[in-house]
Amino acid sequence: MGKILHVGAGAIALLAGATLANAADLRPTAPAMVTKAPPYVAPVVYDWSGFYVGVNGGGGWGRAFETQSGGFNTSGGVVGGTIGYNAQIGHWVLGFEGDIDWSDISGSTTSLGCAAGCTVQNNWLGTARGRVGYALDRFMPYVTGGLAVGDVNATATGFPGQDSTQVGWTAGAGVEYAFAPNWSAKVEYLRVDLGRFDCGLSCGVTSPDNVHFRENLVRGGINLRF
Repeated sequence: MGKILHVGAGAIALLAGATLANAADLRPTAPAMVTKAPPYVAPVVYDWSGFYVGVNGGGGWGRAFETQSGGFNTSGGVVGGTIGYNAQIGHWVLGFEGDIDWSDISGSTTSLGCAAGCTVQNNWLGTARGRVGYALDRFMPYVTGGLAVGDVNATATGFPGQDSTQVGWTAGAGVEYAFAPNWSAKVEYLRVDLGRFDCGLSCGVTSPDNVHFRENLVRGGINLRF
């Protein structure tokens, strides 16, 4: 009889301990603290910084003026090479770009003042420009402007004509897209004004500053970044 009571008391104690443990597990826990997530800032993934070289090509159209003809339209193509450098600060990209192109942008007229024929042609064109872009990862729109230098040839039938290396200005805008880690493609528009020069008697006239050449360029290009 004593053994039975002893076993019964042990079972009751064991049952009471399990009940207390379960009760402890059922006690409510403190709610987890909720923290506010920081504002999302889109990361700048592609880095435009560094030197680059490339090729460019496209076409142009514009207007040439000669005193005797009153002015006429010009058009043609350009192709050449590019070199530049970018420094990226956040999303802003500051850079410098230079290029030199062969050009056949030209025009001619047989107007009343130039019945035998007058021609003006741009034979080569170089630019040295600053660029300011805003990087949207691999896509970068930009504005650009600076110096333009080019050879302009003016002729009039029966006269020797004249070549002049002209210094002027250029300004424009474009977009560039990085399609591979070190490669990008661009399309840009440039307005170019190479100023005036005096062809004089070499073109059969006596009026000063009688030749004026200006053009619009649309070019595409491929750049390799280092």
